[in-house]
Amino acid sequence: MSVSTIVLLVILAIVVIVLVWGVVAYNNLVTLRNRVQNGFSQIDVQLKRRTDLVPNLVETVKGYATHESQVLQNVTEARANAVRAASSGSATTAERAQAESALSNALMALQATAEAYPDLKANQNFLQLQEQLSDLEQKIAYARQFYNDVVQKLNTSIQTFPSNLIASIFHFAPAQYFQVAEADRQVPQVRF
Repeated sequence: MSVSTIVLLVILAIVVIVLVWGVVAYNNLVTLRNRVQNGFSQIDVQLKRRTDLVPNLVETVKGYATHESQVLQNVTEARANAVRAASSGSATTAERAQAESALSNALMALQATAEAYPDLKANQNFLQLQEQLSDLEQKIAYARQFYNDVVQKLNTSIQTFPSNLIASIFHFAPAQYFQVAEADRQVPQVRF
């Protein structure tokens, strides 16, 4: 074998290694992007279930808590905003998170209001709805955690060398975390 043949084989081996690495890096980025989309869809499913549950909860409370019209109105408005954000194709992840956080706060106020009505707290329908809502909140929290974990992995891959080279060539963009607005991090004040 001549030196030029060996050099040619080494160059060919390097090109093959770079191409294989490029394919693997690209496929990893696509997989992470798809997992981010799937994670957001899972959040969406749980949020939809929650918004479907809210009218039943409000109607059950209405029968007992006739003096709490403002709380009920706040829940209804927060639900409408959450549905609007979910159905709007142009809403960002941050806007969706803000609308959902407002709904969570309104639901917490509604549940706190229910504490003032012993008959309501003992109502079987209310208890079932409250249990379903509690279960959904746990599923939503898990779905958000999964989504944010996958977003972190995607964003890290996009920003670290050498996969950032493939990410920039194929225009992979960082994903947004599903975060709660700073104002919504405060513990809500409930007064009777």
